[in-house]
Amino acid sequence: MSQRAVIHLLCAFGFFHKVQTSLVQCQNLVLAALGDNAYLSCRLMESKDVMQVTWQKIIPGGTTDLASYNKHFGQKVNTGFQGRVEFKSAGLQNSSIVIRNVTHQDEGCYRCLFNTYPDGAFTGRSCLQLYELHGPFLHVTESHSAEDVVVSCSATGPPVPTVTLTVPHHNSTSVTNTNGTVTVTTTAVLSRLHDNSHRVGCAARVLSGRQIDVYEMIPEVRLSPPDGFGVKSGSDNSDVNVPLITGLVCVVVVVVVVAAVIAFCLKRKHQNSGPQRDLEENKRDTNEPRTPLTNPEVRQR
Repeated sequence: MSQRAVIHLLCAFGFFHKVQTSLVQCQNLVLAALGDNAYLSCRLMESKDVMQVTWQKIIPGGTTDLASYNKHFGQKVNTGFQGRVEFKSAGLQNSSIVIRNVTHQDEGCYRCLFNTYPDGAFTGRSCLQLYELHGPFLHVTESHSAEDVVVSCSATGPPVPTVTLTVPHHNSTSVTNTNGTVTVTTTAVLSRLHDNSHRVGCAARVLSGRQIDVYEMIPEVRLSPPDGFGVKSGSDNSDVNVPLITGLVCVVVVVVVVAAVIAFCLKRKHQNSGPQRDLEENKRDTNEPRTPLTNPEVRQR
């Protein structure tokens, strides 16, 4: 029989309820997700002269000390557990520890000892059970009908997770994987013929562990009327076909651009023709021969 099965059996018979003495109360079963932090706590119900509180893990053939809190020397975490085990509440009447980033090796039962004077030790026991939760994973896919979508949500664990959708009329199936984990998938068919987009959610949890929620938006569907003019389903015919408007706008823009380019070219040509004409006239004036002036006096001489 596995260790987890033994823990369940002992808890079912109330073996861990105020174990060994009614003066110490501990939480019977502590659930923690793999990789999360686990919190263990015990409480001494009567006021005693407590000298030291010690936390131990029960292992085959005995126990191993994790941490202790002394009346005079304070708290101490033993070698091998430093950085992973810490006191959350270091007291002599109430004591709690946290085990960080729990692994499968941390699963099992733990004992808390209240060492008093002169009455001796009062003990309590609490058992840690780990669970795994992968997911949930929410998917929205097209259906055979254009107006419907298929919503599916899945999660994997041990133990068997609970997967629920925030929509009515959904079905659930479970598959046992080769590694011993169980995958639960919940599906539903939804109509997306709505005025606005709406959101669907999925929740998954294992036993009494924390619940994880995910959400997904389902877009609305737009149906074309028989004439193909492209109006929105369920609305009046005042909505104009968007592709037609886009085409007309593009044609107008092209015509305007071409006209602007032609006008610009004509203007440049006209501006360049004036300086060229003046240059030609100046060149013609320079090349014409000049008639020398004749002095009458010089001619007579």
